[in-house]
Amino acid sequence: MLEVGPGPGGLTRALLRSAAADVMAVELDRRAVAALAELEAAFPGRLRVVEGDALALDPVALIPEGPRRIVANLPYNVATPLLVRWLRGAAALEGMVLMFQQEVAERICAAPDTEAYGRLGVLAQWRCRCAMLLRLPPGAFSPPPKVWSAVVGLVPHAEDPGPALFAAMERLTAAAFGQRRKMLRGSLKSLGGAEALLEAAGIDGARRAETLSIAEFDRMARVLAGRG
Repeated sequence: MLEVGPGPGGLTRALLRSAAADVMAVELDRRAVAALAELEAAFPGRLRVVEGDALALDPVALIPEGPRRIVANLPYNVATPLLVRWLRGAAALEGMVLMFQQEVAERICAAPDTEAYGRLGVLAQWRCRCAMLLRLPPGAFSPPPKVWSAVVGLVPHAEDPGPALFAAMERLTAAAFGQRRKMLRGSLKSLGGAEALLEAAGIDGARRAETLSIAEFDRMARVLAGRG
């Protein structure tokens, strides 16, 4: 079990009370690391504290033998890049339970043709089954933040797309939603051969990115990846 996130150890204590065989806590704040060190001493062999930036750490390198789960109260300023990084390596994970600012959580779980649907939701839902598990008001924290928070559960799909296809999906969604008010034939021009890409995937170029399903994005990403 890999635990990431700010806090003096409340989440870590909860995980240590759970059925997790081992807990590894990743923390950047030295004050929190000191507090967690006391817990590490109280649970020898079961808790390991790693001081470092989760953006620079590989869960597989930290926990060579699975199964692995990531449970995190994410720093909201780096929550999105952390999620995308973990999605790239989701094949090595059994699941993730992550806390985000509610607005970000809604984007992760959003359905097509809704205002919140965008690049992050496509990447997350393409790679995982996503569900909103819990919403928390500012008063649930001390000190209270200015926004609501939400917990999202993510379970990786069985099929691993691999690095090349994942990279193609990242390029595709960045282009498609980078100019989301444009028709796809316009927003995908930066990829080169937009009309041929759309035709090969069976997608009408007059549509806009927010109208496409995950399956339609998958078809286009596979065509894009196939170009080499």
